[in-house]
Amino acid sequence: MTVLGPARATRPGGVAHQRRRRRFPWFAYVVLLPTFGVLGVFAYYPAVSGLWHSFYDWRPGFNSPFVGLANYRQMVGDDLWWKSFENLGLIFAVSVTVMWALPMLAAELVISLRSARAQFIFRTLLIAPLAFPGVVTVLVWDFMYNPNDGVINRFLNSVGLGSLAHNWVGEPHTALPALLAIGFPWIASLPFLIFMSQLQNIPVELFEAASLDGAGRIRRFLAVDLPLLSRQIRLLFFLATISVLQYGFAAYLVTQGGPDNSTMTIVQLIYNAAFQGRNDLGLAAALSIIVLAALLVLNAGQFRWLRGRES
Repeated sequence: MTVLGPARATRPGGVAHQRRRRRFPWFAYVVLLPTFGVLGVFAYYPAVSGLWHSFYDWRPGFNSPFVGLANYRQMVGDDLWWKSFENLGLIFAVSVTVMWALPMLAAELVISLRSARAQFIFRTLLIAPLAFPGVVTVLVWDFMYNPNDGVINRFLNSVGLGSLAHNWVGEPHTALPALLAIGFPWIASLPFLIFMSQLQNIPVELFEAASLDGAGRIRRFLAVDLPLLSRQIRLLFFLATISVLQYGFAAYLVTQGGPDNSTMTIVQLIYNAAFQGRNDLGLAAALSIIVLAALLVLNAGQFRWLRGRES
């Protein structure tokens, strides 16, 4: 009895502790309910609604007859649909090459500074433009591209290179490159922040060991820095896929997809189908569903690839 007494005395406390531990997940679920409610209303419901209405000649408030796959057949037969994918391919190629190379070079130059104070000053100056609204940056570049009063053409005329002056966003062969040049040299960007943070976390001992082995600056970058940035590059590749498929902000503000559809993107195509004269919401829903499906497939493939690389 003297042995069992203390055990029984402590048993209720242990049971209460177990009950509290079992109840805690329910509390967490209750706290998460508002988040899932917001996601359901503003994310999941629109996706399901778009999928449903993509099979209809959708006329909100009016009769919307079922048309089956007619919207998808119209989409596949539309030359603008394929033109928008061609434009996105070029945008993606530039985004994952030149638009990463310059921020990476800037991060390498900043990290090479011996003074921590100098690193802080230059890092702050390079990322300060991130605080500016994106619409302001686009509109400033749009003014620079003005064929009459723009800074670019005025400079070319002043140095005797007037033959190179163009209506940069008004000519089909220069409009898309001009849009891609917005924000040049693209240093005030997420890639620069990611590259910079990872380079700062590399142990100094690795740099010293590379120096003792006789590695120059370029060889050290290829043998030490670049391999250690591989995870960040894979993350940026994943984010670039999402952002490129959703690209259309600058094109809408500056060119509205023109001239001659040379800057047409999927987002602009969806907007035009839904609101610009056609009012074909069923087609717009079908276009949106294809973009959503492409994002899901590409993201699943990239997650699998990332998991394989990690293992």
